[in-house]
Amino acid sequence: MEIKDVTFSYDKKNNQLKSVTGEIEMGKITTIIGPNGCGKSTLLGVMSQNFAPQSGQIVLDGKLLSGYKPKELARKLAVVHQQNEAPADLTVEKLTRFGRLPHQSFFAQSSEEDEEAIEWALSCTNLLSKRNLTIDQLSGGERQRVWISMALAQKTNILFLDEPTTYLDIYYQIELLELIKMLNESFGLTILMVLHDINQAIRYSDQLIVMKNGEIAMKGEPHAVITEAAVKAIYGVDVLVRNEKDTGFYLVPVGIS
Repeated sequence: MEIKDVTFSYDKKNNQLKSVTGEIEMGKITTIIGPNGCGKSTLLGVMSQNFAPQSGQIVLDGKLLSGYKPKELARKLAVVHQQNEAPADLTVEKLTRFGRLPHQSFFAQSSEEDEEAIEWALSCTNLLSKRNLTIDQLSGGERQRVWISMALAQKTNILFLDEPTTYLDIYYQIELLELIKMLNESFGLTILMVLHDINQAIRYSDQLIVMKNGEIAMKGEPHAVITEAAVKAIYGVDVLVRNEKDTGFYLVPVGIS
């Protein structure tokens, strides 16, 4: 998936993206990081056709993203937004079934392929035993997994996740990130996500896109991109970079100067 000179703004005074150019590598986990308001979620929104760029183009499988019809794109790309809403009395299975809509014609009954996709999605997200529970009976972490289950039921090769760990405690954050890692390693899904926690981004990503002021400041493998000087320049925070045998590569915040 290629991004070429994409510019997007909500209004004339506020340029959210400024000639952003880059490429998302297929079969890998790429995470967008950067300070609040730098354009992370906006970039994800433009790449999922939620926003139309003022200039530039995005190419998916050799075709301009703007050339895809909604159902056609939904068979290529699934998105889990930061905030999701559904009727509280909707069951886990029924919500997951909505992921099959891009593959169905109007008033068509569920096919064997639909049922297999739903079972696979529920299995991947460890929700088979909770399929008949309603959304309001689930924990925060389980609710997030239901939205991922619905996205998986679309059976796309690409999954976008906008801040999937927001509002979750540390246990459910790690549980969710381990699920994302499994989906990539076991099924080859290309995953693009937005995260705030730099250490989590380092641990669970093959590639990082670091944004600042609506532009891509750096892109590459975590150990190549994340340096003490880079974090200082992007976030204005002093850190120590550690790379140890037992704990791996990570940051230790020192303070603000």
